[in-house]
Amino acid sequence: MNKRTVFLKKVGDDLFRNGTKEWTGRSRGVRIRETLERMLKENPEARVILDFSGSGAVDFSWADEVVAKIISRLWSNEYGERYLVLKGLTPSQIENIEVALERKKLAVLATGPDGWRIMGSLNNYLAHTLDEVMKRKRLTLKELSEAEGIGMNTGGTRLLNLYKKRLVFRVERTRGMKKEMPHRGRQYVYESLLS
Repeated sequence: MNKRTVFLKKVGDDLFRNGTKEWTGRSRGVRIRETLERMLKENPEARVILDFSGSGAVDFSWADEVVAKIISRLWSNEYGERYLVLKGLTPSQIENIEVALERKKLAVLATGPDGWRIMGSLNNYLAHTLDEVMKRKRLTLKELSEAEGIGMNTGGTRLLNLYKKRLVFRVERTRGMKKEMPHRGRQYVYESLLS
């Protein structure tokens, strides 16, 4: 899956000529969000890594206007099959973004020097299933059901929900399938956004 890294500092430098590093206020957030949304809609890269390295403080209003709105629109499929991962966040940026996401019951994958984490709000059973996908890099419904000792319907619902929340890729499985079993329907492999 194609990916593109977008450096938030560079986007800000292009939009705001005053050299500010702080990401504060809704009006500034609207301009950043609209620029990021154009990138999501126009570019063929399905996975966008939003890198906060070198950026300054983020307040709640900005986090809500930019991150929470984009994640909400990803979940409602407004950008098609696109994915967003946050990277290079400071502890104070994490705090304000997390609050904005939790208030709207949204979640996003973030990565940093300590590995990956979920920011926002995600049910425990989905967080556990996501952890399995991340550990293995790729996971099928059958593998999840066997590993967790859960039914196929339950496992399928969990994986589908992670996919709808744009926390994992979903790829149709075609290699290795027997042609004489067309009645089985589509089978998918769920993959880590970081692989």
